[in-house]
Amino acid sequence: MTTIQEPFVRRIAESGAEVFELEPWKAFKGLSAGFTGRSGGVSQGFHASLNCALHVGDDPVHVAENRSRVAAAAGFRFEDWTSGEQVHLAEIAIVKEVDRGRGRLDRESAFPDTDGLLTDVPGILLTSFYADCVPLYFFDPITKAVGLAHAGWKGTVAEIGRRMVEKMQEHYGSRVEDIQTAIGPCIGETRYEVDDKVLEQVRVLLEKDSGNDPCSLSDFSKDLGGGKALLNLKELNRHIMIRSGIRPENIACTSWCTSSRTDLFFSHRQENGRTGRMASWIGRKEGGTFR
Repeated sequence: MTTIQEPFVRRIAESGAEVFELEPWKAFKGLSAGFTGRSGGVSQGFHASLNCALHVGDDPVHVAENRSRVAAAAGFRFEDWTSGEQVHLAEIAIVKEVDRGRGRLDRESAFPDTDGLLTDVPGILLTSFYADCVPLYFFDPITKAVGLAHAGWKGTVAEIGRRMVEKMQEHYGSRVEDIQTAIGPCIGETRYEVDDKVLEQVRVLLEKDSGNDPCSLSDFSKDLGGGKALLNLKELNRHIMIRSGIRPENIACTSWCTSSRTDLFFSHRQENGRTGRMASWIGRKEGGTFR
C-alpha cells in the first residue's frame, strides 16, 4: 500500500509565525503557498495568538502585526498582502497590479463579497481566512496564474472549485490538464456534522452532471440518524475539481483536521465561535520562473 505524504508541512518561520507550507509546490521556483497555524503572533485572549482576520473583534494593530509576520514567512512584503471580504458564496475576483494591498489594513478596501481570488501578477500575495472551512489552492505553471478559494458548505455546493477552473481558462487561457490544485487544513470528515438542509443541497449537486461520474450522498457522508450526518468536505471538493477536469494526480489533499487539532489551529465549531482565523496564502515572487 502506498503511503501518501502530508503535503502541508509545519514549521516555525524566522518571523515567529507558525505556518504549514505546501511542500510539494516548493519544486516550482518562485511559488509560495501555505496555511497558518494559531501560534507565533501577538493577539490576546481567545484570538491568541496568530489571528489573521479583522472581522472577529481583534485589535487591528495586532492583526496587522500578525499578517506582517505571515507575509515575511511567505517571502513577501506586508504591502503585497491582498484579500477579500468573504461571504460563503462563490464570487471570484481577478486581482490586478492596481489591487495590490487591498484589504491589508482594513475590511473596507478588501474585495467585497468575494470568496475566490485569482492573479497572474508577480509579487501579489493572495490571502483568505478560515476556522474550519476548506482552503482551495490553484496554480498554472504555464500561464503563471495563481488562485485561492474559500469553500464552506455553501461555497462547496455553489462549486467555487469549478468556477475557479473556469475563470483560469477564461482569463488566462489555462488548460485544465495543466492546473495544479491543493486542499488545505479544514474540519475533517469525522467532525463536520450537518443537517438535512445541507444534505439536500449536496444531493442536488451530486445529481447535476452525474451521467459520466455517478455517485451518491453516501460516498461523501455518514448517516448519524435523526436527520444528521457527517460530511466530508475535503472529498466533496476533490470530487468537484475532478469533475471539472482536474487530473486526480494534480490534487494534493491534506490530512490535517482543524477541529481535532485546536492545539495547532483555530476551530469555529470546536471553540463555539470564540476563536481567531487562520490564513491561506499563495503568490509568485517577482523574478520567479515557476518552472
